[in-house]
Amino acid sequence: MKKIVITEFMDLAAVQSLQSRAQVIYEPALVDDAPRLLSQVQDADAVIVRNRTQVRGGLLAAMKQTTVVGRLGVGLDNIDVPACEARGIRVIPASGANTLAVAEYVIGTAMLLLRGVYQSGTEVAAGLWPRSQLSNGRETAGKTLGLIGFGSIGQLTARLAQSLSMKVMAHDPVMPADALVWGNSGVARATLDELLGHSDVVSLHVPLTPETTNLLSAARVAFMKKGAIVINTARGGIADEAAIAAAIRGGHLGGAAFDVFEPEPLKVGNPWSGCPNVVLTPHVAGVTAEANQRVSALIAAEVANALGI
Repeated sequence: MKKIVITEFMDLAAVQSLQSRAQVIYEPALVDDAPRLLSQVQDADAVIVRNRTQVRGGLLAAMKQTTVVGRLGVGLDNIDVPACEARGIRVIPASGANTLAVAEYVIGTAMLLLRGVYQSGTEVAAGLWPRSQLSNGRETAGKTLGLIGFGSIGQLTARLAQSLSMKVMAHDPVMPADALVWGNSGVARATLDELLGHSDVVSLHVPLTPETTNLLSAARVAFMKKGAIVINTARGGIADEAAIAAAIRGGHLGGAAFDVFEPEPLKVGNPWSGCPNVVLTPHVAGVTAEANQRVSALIAAEVANALGI
């Protein structure tokens, strides 16, 4: 019987579907128990991970008979893909399964931060009435959303934004200028400088690579449109968090929503402490009840198929 080790949380129905066909070790906190994790993967035919399990170095070396790694998500920066491929290990991401969850997060936080009124509940409940201070919120209609990265998540985010009468532009140097999606989507193709200078909301949708590390640098933050909102659901390290927080405090930027950070979790004294008009979430933009079901079911099926069970 094949052995499958699941190192982080997974939808229970998907786990049970695998348990009917294989020996399954499912421990959502296994990622935090290095000795046990190394022991369990020694004879594992498949390993299923999320973003915290680092499939590289000692862990990868311990996976002596593993032939497939399932990723409960789409980012692969926690997996040494070339090293896996060199050993004949197939890496399977859950492409497309959490796209809607991320796109809704971007649009929802953009609306919240532009309007700027939804965090007044404590004051109103206490009998205060900050009506005049909260009467200058901005509408999404007519605003420009700038997408850095125009893959499947960026494209769905664009469609949701357009349904709210937002203008959308995107910067994606990997996508050819003659790609059909540019004409079919109604999204304007832009240089990075054009996008930063004109966008009311800037949303990041690129992987973390040497080329994208510190892509949204302090210099580029300074070049952004005054009052702009920054949303990062991609990866920590792509944006200069300290520069963005400082620009919000200084009044140059209007706010930020960050779901990913460098490092994770945040440490005491991080640049976001006390920063106004920010939404900070613990790497869950792509995780909803529905998305978790889709992601888990997809990976369970793909891993089972790869193992021939």
